[in-house]
Amino acid sequence: MTAAPFKVERGNSNEQLTAASLERGMAEQSLSGEIVDVSLDFVAEEDRARRTRKIRHPLATFFHLFFRVSAIIAYLCCDWFSRSFVMCFLMVITLLSCDFWSVKNVTGRLLVGLRWWNQIDEDGRSHWMFEAKKGRNCSGTEAEAQIFWLGLIVCPLVWTTFFFTTLFSFKMKWLALVVAGFSLQAANLYGYLRCKAGEQETLPKSASQYLGQQFIQKPDIIFGIL
Repeated sequence: MTAAPFKVERGNSNEQLTAASLERGMAEQSLSGEIVDVSLDFVAEEDRARRTRKIRHPLATFFHLFFRVSAIIAYLCCDWFSRSFVMCFLMVITLLSCDFWSVKNVTGRLLVGLRWWNQIDEDGRSHWMFEAKKGRNCSGTEAEAQIFWLGLIVCPLVWTTFFFTTLFSFKMKWLALVVAGFSLQAANLYGYLRCKAGEQETLPKSASQYLGQQFIQKPDIIFGIL
């Protein structure tokens, strides 16, 4: 008569142990699931933090604006530096050339992941190439992209203003310098706009090419879907 309660209490103890082990297993499973989720979220957060970071390439960002702004300041204040037109012309052209090279070859690739260049094939024909990095391959941040496009668009507009003021004030000796400044900076603007346009057209073009290949190789599948 006294053994039955002992067995019942032992059975309850086993049930409690079983329930505790189940709860511990569920906790471990939940914990492992949370670890997996956190690791996935960590990758996304890292990528988001990288994109929203203010300035990741301070040197490239500085020189993206330095040469073009310096060329504008030198053009406006060249009479204070030297009375010689030749010296002013050479100084502004040097700054414009440094700006053209740095924006074309360095800052565009680092800040926005875009690049354009010209190459000549074996037959001597010239080809213009426009390249755009996608997704996480782009190393620039949103702030750097804004600075890049702001400097790239505003400065050619400034040289356009200089063109009309020089033309209407009959300072013809400065006209060649203004045209050179506008041409060099407009060339970079045009090249990067072509890169940006090509980047936006890549996805629809790839989709249309894939559908075209599937239509040629497996037309029965396409018509079956329709």
